[in-house]
Amino acid sequence: MPAAADHPLDIRLLDYRDLTHPQAGGAERYLHEVFRRIAARGHRVRLLAARYAGAEPSGVVDGVVVERRGTAATFNWVALAACRRWAREGRVDVVVENLCKIPFFTPVLGGGIPAVVLVHHLFGGTVFQEVNPLAGAYVWLHERFVPSAYRRAEIVAVSATTRADLEARGLRNVPIEVIPNGVDTSFYHPDPGASDGTSPRLAYIGRVKRYKRIDMLLRAAAILQPRWPGLEVEIVGRGDYGPALERLAGRLGIAAAVRFTGYVSEEEKRERLRRAQVVVYPSPKEGWGIAAMEAAACGVPVVASDSPGLRDAVRHEETGLLVPHGNVEALAAALARLLADAPLRRRLGEAGVLWARQFSWDHTADRIEAHLRTAAARRRMR
Repeated sequence: MPAAADHPLDIRLLDYRDLTHPQAGGAERYLHEVFRRIAARGHRVRLLAARYAGAEPSGVVDGVVVERRGTAATFNWVALAACRRWAREGRVDVVVENLCKIPFFTPVLGGGIPAVVLVHHLFGGTVFQEVNPLAGAYVWLHERFVPSAYRRAEIVAVSATTRADLEARGLRNVPIEVIPNGVDTSFYHPDPGASDGTSPRLAYIGRVKRYKRIDMLLRAAAILQPRWPGLEVEIVGRGDYGPALERLAGRLGIAAAVRFTGYVSEEEKRERLRRAQVVVYPSPKEGWGIAAMEAAACGVPVVASDSPGLRDAVRHEETGLLVPHGNVEALAAALARLLADAPLRRRLGEAGVLWARQFSWDHTADRIEAHLRTAAARRRMR
C-alpha cells in the first residue's frame, strides 16, 4: 500500500548515470545531493541507472541503493519496463525521472505510476555540437514529444531559464516549480589564508565535452598570452574531448600554458578553485551551473557565456561577467579586464560568497520531498 502522508515513501529514481559513472555531471550531482538527504530522513530510495564498464551491478551510495541495468543504448526501455513492473506491484509511491538526456516519458509510458520529473535542460540544437547527426536527430526527435508527454506531470525545473525553455516548447499552462541547485558552503568557501597568487591562472572545472565549448577558453587564452606571458590555464575534469583540446592548444601555441588534470577529488577541486583568479564557463547551455556556484562560494569570480542556466548562476557585474556566447574576442576582453583588476576580482568574489550562501541542498531537499508527498497523495485519491 502507498505510504501515508506522515510515513516514509518508497521512491524510485531513474537516471542514465549514477554519481559514480565516469561521465556523471551536474544532473547526477543534483540527484545525489537531494536524495541522500531524503534517504537520511527515513525514506526508501532506490536509483536505477545504466551499467558502465567496471561497475558493480548494485551497491549503496550514501544511503541510496543503486541498481545498474541495461546499457546506454537500451536503458530507455529497461527503465520503462521497470516502471510498469513497479506499477503492477503497487508498492512504489513515486518515481523521479531525472530528465537531462533522452526523456523516459514516464507520465505516459510508465504504467500509470506517479512521477515527478526533474528537468535540468534539454539539448535542442546543441546536441548536434556533441554527437553525429544520426544520434543528434534521435535525441532531438525525442525532445519534440516532451510537451505532449509531460503536460500532466509534476515538473520541477532547476532554473528559471529551463522553465522558460519548457514553456516555449509548449508547456505554457503547466505548473512548473523552479527548485535550484544547492551549494555546500560548509565545504566550498574561501581559504582565508590564501591569495590568488602572482601568476594569472584561469580554470575550467567540469565535464570535458565538445558541446561545453572549452575550445573558446583556449582561443581566448591565445589572445591573452602576449600580454600575460606567465598565463596558466587548467582544464579540470574528465571527458572524451580532452585529446582534441590538447591538439588545439598545440596549434594555438599555448600547449606549455595549459594543464589537463583529468578527474580530481572534491578536495583537490576545491583547492584548484581557490587558486584560480578566474573560473571560465563558455557553454551554450546548462541547466543551472553547479560548478559556477561552487566557484562563487570559494570567492572566485566567474566569466561565462550569457546562455541559459549560466545566466541564472552568474550575476553579471556582481559575481562575475557574462559575455555573448561564441564571441572569443568578448570572452578574452572580459578575462583581460579581471586579470588586470585585482580589486574588481575581490569585489566580485566577495559578492559571490554571499550569493552562494542563499542556496542550500537541505532546502532543495525539503522542497523536493514536498513534491514527492504531493504526487504520492494524488495516487491515493484516485
